[in-house]
Amino acid sequence: MNITLRAKILLLTVLPLVALTLTITWITQRQAKNLSEQQLDIVKGSMMEDKRRALRDYVSLAMTSITPILEELDEGVSMSRTRAEYEVKRILSSLTYGPDGYFFAYGDDGVNILLPVQPELEGNDLIDVQDTNGKYVIRDLIRIANNGGGFYHYIWHQPSINKKTEKMSYVVRIPKLGWMMGTGLYLDDIEAETRDLEDKVDANVRRTFVAASLLLAVTLALVVIIVIIINMHATQLADERLKELAHRSVAFQIIQRRTFARELHDGINQLLVSAKLRLGLFKKKLPADIPQENLEKTEELLNLTIQEVRRISHNLRPILLDDLGLKSALHGLLDTLEEQGNHDVIRKIRLPEERLPDAIEMTVYRLVQEAITNIQKHADASRIKLIINSTDKYITVIIEDNGMGFSDSEKSSGIGMMNMRERVELLGGRFSVRSHPKQGTSIRAELALNPAPQTELQTAADSELLPPLPLQPEAGINAGEK
Repeated sequence: MNITLRAKILLLTVLPLVALTLTITWITQRQAKNLSEQQLDIVKGSMMEDKRRALRDYVSLAMTSITPILEELDEGVSMSRTRAEYEVKRILSSLTYGPDGYFFAYGDDGVNILLPVQPELEGNDLIDVQDTNGKYVIRDLIRIANNGGGFYHYIWHQPSINKKTEKMSYVVRIPKLGWMMGTGLYLDDIEAETRDLEDKVDANVRRTFVAASLLLAVTLALVVIIVIIINMHATQLADERLKELAHRSVAFQIIQRRTFARELHDGINQLLVSAKLRLGLFKKKLPADIPQENLEKTEELLNLTIQEVRRISHNLRPILLDDLGLKSALHGLLDTLEEQGNHDVIRKIRLPEERLPDAIEMTVYRLVQEAITNIQKHADASRIKLIINSTDKYITVIIEDNGMGFSDSEKSSGIGMMNMRERVELLGGRFSVRSHPKQGTSIRAELALNPAPQTELQTAADSELLPPLPLQPEAGINAGEK
């Protein structure tokens, strides 16, 4: 498939813009995505640090609450170990915060000592309990507490929603009782807030992509519109220049034809007539007993030559069109058609008093002449109608007949139709044919009355491009007659 130059220019204009916009959009989205991920990490880290701080404070508060009991246990005066353990459990059980905030305690053997939200587990050995990730939760918590305390992440049952979620605990060791004690916070709120932030970031990225796409579409539309406007303007200028060139070309051809026809009629034809007259004088002076057959044949050939020159001159430029104008020339064509007696001719010719441009007159004349010839040869019509109307800007020609008509496939294949269409379109006019088998034919042509300047063409044709043919002096004929 061939790509026109305009299409190539458009592609060279649009494709780099599209590539640049897509690249910028992709880079912007990547940067926005990376920035959002960094922001999420910062927010998540800040929230985790707040929870760690809160857990340390909770455990510190619990240790402060049970310290007097532990001190009394050290003195061994008024409190036994059993009593101390009971009081520590009571105090820790009463320390709650939020819907899921509680303290727990385990012995070094993994036996649960305190679990307020699941009291049925107290006294059970949970040393081998694993979460969904396979972690030995109680073992790891005891190990961390024995190593000085710290944080631990695992999956554990959340009472408020009755499902297992991620939890972070902070544990320490109570040396005087040999317990691992701690508390924890569930991280579902962090996950929910993180998902919400991710959704907002994704929505922001999508909005950015949509905005960039809209910007790209608008930019491309503006570029295409500007290119189309420029191309239309350039095409319009080119069409106007082409029409002007066509007008000048047609006008120049008409001037050449008129000049050549005049030279044939006034030059060669006059020479042939002079030769015929001389031959006639010579024939009269020959003795009667000399055979005149060769002279008669020569005279017949001269007559045929004169007729042929006249026919060629008329085809090049009808003398009637030059002498009397388009209206008289058209009436002459129609009068000749009526004299043949085969057609009823209806004519409505309305033309301005002043002469039309030569190119328009010649085109209209040839158009009507060609149409009449086609009707005589092919249409088998009994009625022909010619309508010509003119305004200040246009001249309209309509030729109708009631003949055989033809199909759509024949409209573009006929040489006569092609000639008429080319003549009209060469001057920038509009040509149309409406015909159906056995329903007649209607031909319509419209030409703009915008003639190209012809003064220079006339001067060139008359003086340089087509110099007149040399004529023999008429004195010889006069001398012969004398």
